[in-house]
Amino acid sequence: MNPFMKSYQYNYIKAQTKILLNGLSASSDASVHRARKDIAKENVARLFPAMNEEQQQLLHPIVDIAENADVKRYLTQLQPYVVPFPVVTDQTLKKLFPKAKKLKVPSVKDLNLQEHSYVSWQDDGTQKKYLIAEYQGKLVGFQGAFTLMNQKGMCALCNQFEEVGMFISEIKSSGDGAYLKRGNYICQNSQTCNQNIITLDKLDDFVVMMTQ
Repeated sequence: MNPFMKSYQYNYIKAQTKILLNGLSASSDASVHRARKDIAKENVARLFPAMNEEQQQLLHPIVDIAENADVKRYLTQLQPYVVPFPVVTDQTLKKLFPKAKKLKVPSVKDLNLQEHSYVSWQDDGTQKKYLIAEYQGKLVGFQGAFTLMNQKGMCALCNQFEEVGMFISEIKSSGDGAYLKRGNYICQNSQTCNQNIITLDKLDDFVVMMTQ
């Protein structure tokens, strides 16, 4: 069976296992346990409305979870079926950032692309932060200044309360051609941010704001 789930879907399933365990520990009633497992199963199934029988068999064991060891075993079985984020190459950078000269490919040596819904890095040469995400089946990229805030706030990408900074980019207006500044608070740590993403709604909204 080929990989079929995205990073955010895996994160969502992982979150469901935590909710399930918390629910099981809060009650000793067998009927409550069955109900909570059914809810978890239905929530996961909604992620894949067109899943086939093999995929159903892979995801179904969420109803067998009773303790932390079961969660670890279940998530380990799912990991090989996560579609990794596309590898960023020099050609990718030239296409997405044609005006950026001598821009280097971010190091992915220690980066698990199966855990990423977007890729972000700071370029020391330009002192700018670069982000690449997938939107409507295509890679899109944008750049801007990133200012650390040294405080926690709501991230515009993962919608979680984390250590954030202000990302600001200049966007060319589609009307008179003038440049507008747009931005929002995003996580300082993009790895933490990616692990928090359980839906692409906020990330997609951010991409639209920064590119259109």
